[in-house]
Amino acid sequence: MRIATFNINGIRARIEALTAWLEERTPDVALLQEIKSQDEAFPREHFEDLGYRVETHGQKGFNGVAILSRLPLEDVTRGLPGDDRDDQARWIEATVMGDRQAVRLCGLYLPNGNPAPGPKYDYKLGWMARMKARVEEVLASEMPSVFCGDYNVIPQDEDARRPEAWRTDALALPQTRDAFRRLLNLGLTEAFRARVAGGGHYSFWDYQRGAWDRNDGIRIDHHLLTPQAADLMTECWIEAEVRGRDKPSDHVPVWLDLAA
Repeated sequence: MRIATFNINGIRARIEALTAWLEERTPDVALLQEIKSQDEAFPREHFEDLGYRVETHGQKGFNGVAILSRLPLEDVTRGLPGDDRDDQARWIEATVMGDRQAVRLCGLYLPNGNPAPGPKYDYKLGWMARMKARVEEVLASEMPSVFCGDYNVIPQDEDARRPEAWRTDALALPQTRDAFRRLLNLGLTEAFRARVAGGGHYSFWDYQRGAWDRNDGIRIDHHLLTPQAADLMTECWIEAEVRGRDKPSDHVPVWLDLAA
């Protein structure tokens, strides 16, 4: 089962680039973030014509997550539990039926949190606490499960080309990294770091200041695996070259292969 997480930064702006990527790479499952589209406005038929089942959780102009799957999907749910007042579209789950194994996929777009301190940062930390509670529930099911998406978290200094530039940013504050470690300490495996050590590996480059040309990136898109999913992992890698294509997102796909 070949899975990719990809913050596309607007489905309408990126539909041609996304289509070309899907036709070239043919992931079994693509989890998308920042679709910036209401469910009824998402170009569902276009992707169905490419052979994908489509599930979305969107809102107008902001946020939004989606699952495109060439494999059967079951038990699709939308929204992160724990706060009925939260109307931001940032979480979608589905069980993907692989050839060998069913896998629970949780696609997420974690809040940015800037400016910090402030209400947006409080929302980020509260959202991460709610995610931790949901992860605990999923772990209890003992189903192979993956939590993948744009975490808006730089886990360590080596995950930024210029870590000093992010010292006071919500993506790298100590409280953010602590909340991320609390997720890992539940027993999750950070897939990329289980396969690749060291710095110089990024999944996001800002559009400004020639960040891509200078490789001034950060790594904020992650796959976190339950122990049952980690046992199935065969590879994880970042498809960085996509950032150099025409009309790119500021993020690139991060891939995960499972023997499922």
